[in-house]
Amino acid sequence: MGWALLAVGLLLALYTLLRHGLRLAPRPRARPELRGRTAIVTGGSSGIGAATALELARCGARVILATRSARRGEAAASRIRRETGNNEVLFMHLDLASLRSVRAFASTFLRQEPQLHLLINNAGVSAGGTTEDGFSLPFQVNHLGHFLLTQLLLERLRSCAPSRVVIVASSAHCAGRLRPERLGRPPSGLFSAFQDYCDSKLANVLHARELATREQGTQVTCYAVHPGGCCGSDEKQYVYGGWAWAWWCITDTQRVSLEVLTILCRCENVETSEGVPLYVTGVAQVKIMTEKELLAVACEQFLGKNVQDVKNVVLQTLEGHLRSILGTLTVEQIYQDRDQFAKLVREVAAPDVGRMGIEILSFTIKDVYDKVDYLSSLGKTQIAAVQRDADIGVAEAERDAGIREAECKKEMLNIKFMADTKIADSKRAFELQKAAFTEEVNMKTAEAQLAYELQSAREQQKIRQEEIEIEVVERKKQIEVEEKEVLRMEKELTASVKQPAEAEAYRIQQIAEGEKVKQILLAQAEAEKIRKIGEAEAFVIEAVGMAEAEGLKLKAEALQKYGEAAQLALVLDALPEIAAKVSAPLSKVDEIVILSGEKGSTMSDVNRLLAEIPNSVRAITGVDLTKLPLFQKATEAKE
Repeated sequence: MGWALLAVGLLLALYTLLRHGLRLAPRPRARPELRGRTAIVTGGSSGIGAATALELARCGARVILATRSARRGEAAASRIRRETGNNEVLFMHLDLASLRSVRAFASTFLRQEPQLHLLINNAGVSAGGTTEDGFSLPFQVNHLGHFLLTQLLLERLRSCAPSRVVIVASSAHCAGRLRPERLGRPPSGLFSAFQDYCDSKLANVLHARELATREQGTQVTCYAVHPGGCCGSDEKQYVYGGWAWAWWCITDTQRVSLEVLTILCRCENVETSEGVPLYVTGVAQVKIMTEKELLAVACEQFLGKNVQDVKNVVLQTLEGHLRSILGTLTVEQIYQDRDQFAKLVREVAAPDVGRMGIEILSFTIKDVYDKVDYLSSLGKTQIAAVQRDADIGVAEAERDAGIREAECKKEMLNIKFMADTKIADSKRAFELQKAAFTEEVNMKTAEAQLAYELQSAREQQKIRQEEIEIEVVERKKQIEVEEKEVLRMEKELTASVKQPAEAEAYRIQQIAEGEKVKQILLAQAEAEKIRKIGEAEAFVIEAVGMAEAEGLKLKAEALQKYGEAAQLALVLDALPEIAAKVSAPLSKVDEIVILSGEKGSTMSDVNRLLAEIPNSVRAITGVDLTKLPLFQKATEAKE
């Protein structure tokens, strides 16, 4: 099916070309007079529309070019006004792919233009796509947009009758097929774009027929025309860096190189402003610019020409400017400042080659010479001047060198003296700083040593204190064992004694012995404690106090626990000492004779002495023997 449609399209195109394009042109007729009449031509910026607008302007009509592109529309209007001398050719924006734009155009036209005599619905497209209104692009542009525009302007056409509506259709309407269920929707298939175009042209023909039928009797006539064999727009399409469709045997395609072109410019025997003939060689790098407008200009100039032709045109332009600039400069200016000379050439030549769509990328002066030895003479003069200046410079340099050498030696000595002074100052400051650092280090070392010894003493004190506490605990435990042993012995004595008197005497004896042992142990512990405290006294005074307090505490506990028995034990322990001291003088006496009075007796004297013993003991030890139970019992037994 697709191939069949393609064959039909090709045959139809061939038929159109043979029937309309190859037949003899009609004889020219006299142009009608259309002054005072207004015409709208859609798509009037190019192709059939531009040709139609041009002829209408030549006939004196007021022509409105309704096109989508403002740039092309203004350019077409300006060109038509220039060619025809008719200044009533205007541009108004109209985009048939937008129904909103169609309504805006109609509103603007009705507001600004009081008359409308001719409406030519010429614009059309063949490419596929979808509009913002959701319709097929060819169907909306070719038919729907024109239909809406005609309806909006129909009253103005009626009011200005006789008037006319011309719809540019095509013989391709023969292949059109309108289906109401898919009207205006983009078709599908291999040749959907061609089918869509045929459908839109069929709609154009049907629209023209119906409108002509409805406007009968109103002097508003309507026609659908076939333009004949025409390839559409005469506007050139420029493509670079991409691709485009081209119809074989129909579309004319030409190429132009966009590569950088290197041009060698030679100007020979060109006189400068001083009349010196010079030979100058320059190298230019140029290329065709790719901006759309400039590319179009370049294509107009160079399409169909090869690269060498382009080089020749640019070369002639550059050489002409180079010659003209050489005539305004001196040899010195050209030779000494080549960059400025090349820059001047670029600035002067750039506008001219730019109007040809060509850009000068760079221009440099390669060589400058002459055949009259002007440059060499100039060089000799400069060499002599340079040699002279060099000799003078050498002498001045030697003189300045001697002066400078002396100044440098003087400065060297001054700097050396200042350096030695600074070194001495630095050494002195270093020694002072070193001494300060040494003093600080010694102080810190001494402080650290003292701190170490103090900490060591503290640790020794703690160790010794712990040892004393351990010894005190051991003594406590020993005393507790001995006390338990005394209790055991006491119980054993109580159990084994049968007679109360013997048992009491035995108990007292045992208690006395136990107390004696206890006191001995206490005395030994006290002596050991005092000895230990004496040894530790150098390390810690606090430990001695704690040890003494502990000893007193133990003694107090012992006295509190045993009461009178402890006191008696103390008395008994003290009696030998008392007796020794009392008997010390008597140890030297060989014999003691006791004399009694006449009435006295030896027994009574002994009793009297015994009666004085408690008072003596109380005076010496502070212990009252009369209050002791044992002593009271002895006294009572005696009595």
